[in-house]
Amino acid sequence: MITDTMLAPTSEAELAEAIKDATSAIHIQGGGTRPIGQTSAQVVLTTARLTGIELYDPGALTLVAKAGTSVAEIEAALAAENQRLLFEPMDHRGLMGTEGTPTIGGVVAANVSGPRRIQAGACRDALLGVRFVDGQGTVLKNGGRVMKNVTGYDLVKLMAGSYGTLGVMSEMAFKVLPGIETQACVLINGLSNDAAVAAMCTALGSPFEISGAAHTPSGLDGHPVTMLRLEGFADSVTYRAKQLMTLLDGVGDMQVESDPDKVKAGWAWVRDVETFHGREGDVWRISVKPTDGPEIAGRVGGDVLFDWGGGLIWALVPSGTDLRTKLGHFRGHATLIRANVATKSAIPVFQPEPAPVAALANGLRAKFDPKGILNPGLMG
Repeated sequence: MITDTMLAPTSEAELAEAIKDATSAIHIQGGGTRPIGQTSAQVVLTTARLTGIELYDPGALTLVAKAGTSVAEIEAALAAENQRLLFEPMDHRGLMGTEGTPTIGGVVAANVSGPRRIQAGACRDALLGVRFVDGQGTVLKNGGRVMKNVTGYDLVKLMAGSYGTLGVMSEMAFKVLPGIETQACVLINGLSNDAAVAAMCTALGSPFEISGAAHTPSGLDGHPVTMLRLEGFADSVTYRAKQLMTLLDGVGDMQVESDPDKVKAGWAWVRDVETFHGREGDVWRISVKPTDGPEIAGRVGGDVLFDWGGGLIWALVPSGTDLRTKLGHFRGHATLIRANVATKSAIPVFQPEPAPVAALANGLRAKFDPKGILNPGLMG
C-alpha cells in the first residue's frame, strides 16, 4: 500500500520502486518498537509487510529472512530445531513504552546485541549476507549464505547499525547456533561497582566460558547483585560454576541459581533493561572500556545498570540532562536512547564523531544516498 504519508511495500521490487520514485525524504521504519533518534522526513516507509523466512537449513546453521519478519517468528523456527540466534537481541518495547512487533530488519539496522555479545559477538558478527535498496532505488546485495572473505566494501557489516541511512534492507542471511542444554548463574551479593567490575573482569578472563556478566547496584531487593552466566552441557556448567566460585572465593557472598526459568527471567531483566521500565527520566546507553565503567558511572549521578562486564552502562537521569557535558571527556560514546522530542532536538542522539570519521560517514551516505532522502538527520 502506498499513500501520501505511508509507504508499505510488499516486495523488494515495490520497495525499490517506492524509493526510486520518492520526491521527498523518507523515514524508514520496521516494527516501530525502537524510535531512537529523529528525522526531518514526513513520509514513513515501513518494511513490516516484507515478511517470511526464505531459507532455513538447520544442518548448515543458516537462516535467511525478509526484513519485516518478526523476531518471534524467527526464534520460534529456530527453537523447533533446538537452535538460536547468537546475539540475544533486546526487546525495546518496555524501555521505550512502545507497542508493535520487533522485526529482524530493525534489529540489524540498529545492530541490537544483548548480554551474550561478550561471548558470541554482536548482531553484525552473525550476518552472512544482506540485500538492500539504496537511495536511488537500486537493489544491491553483498555476502551470501555461507561465511567467506570478500574484497571491497564489507556492506554486510556496514549495514548493521546504519539505521537505514545507507539503504533499506529487504533480506538478510544469518549464521545461527545450536540450542543451550543448561544455564546457571553465579550471583555475588553486595559488591560495590568497582569490586563488581573487577570480579566480572576476572571471570571473563578465566577459562570458564562466561556468556553474560552484569551488575546492578540496586537489584530486585534493592541491594547490589553481580550476575555471571554459564551455559552448555549440564555437567560442564556444574563444574565451571564450582571452579568459578573457587576462583572468586573471598570476593563476596556467592550462590548459584540453576532454576532455568529464574535464570532466563534474570537475563531478560538485564537484556531489556527492565529496571528502568515505566520510570520517569531519560535513558542513555554508554559504551566504555570495562575498567573505566565504575568511574564513568560515578559521574552519571543517576541509576545505572552494567552489562558486558562493565563495558555497557545503561543510565537513567532526569529529563533534559545533557549527559555528555556532565560526563566530560571520556574514551567511549554515549547514545540518547529515550527522551522527549524537545530533548532529542536539543541534544544530539548519537555521539558526535571526530572530523575524519564524520567525513568518511558523510562520504558513504553521499555514495549510497546521493539524494539525501533516507532518514535524513537521524544520525547527524
